[in-house]
Amino acid sequence: MNHRSFAFFVAAAGFAVANLAHAEVLLVDRVKQERGMNAPSRGMSMAQVESRYGAPTAKEDPRGGDTKLHPVINRWVYPEYTVYFERDRVISSVMNRIDLRPNLSPKWPKIAAPSGRAAKATP
Repeated sequence: MNHRSFAFFVAAAGFAVANLAHAEVLLVDRVKQERGMNAPSRGMSMAQVESRYGAPTAKEDPRGGDTKLHPVINRWVYPEYTVYFERDRVISSVMNRIDLRPNLSPKWPKIAAPSGRAAKATP
């Protein structure tokens, strides 16, 4: 390995370590925020959540439920957090990202189809 390659390798490794440390700090800060947020706790029923926190901004379509091993998962979106339910019980409450879109759905880019026609990307 020549001097130039070695210098590049050292610089790249240092940059990677710095970014990793920065990412860990952000994750730690986010976990601390989530622990301190006033959100539904694990085990609460849907009725308890709606009674205590009000109606959600959106109730997303349920997923799963096709087999006993895949129970129905519901997602209720509130302005500051999203609540996940397994059947009718809370399994998790997660802080929303700041850039959450008003329509609560990601914007998928259009991808050119092989024939040249535009096709929508699928998640």
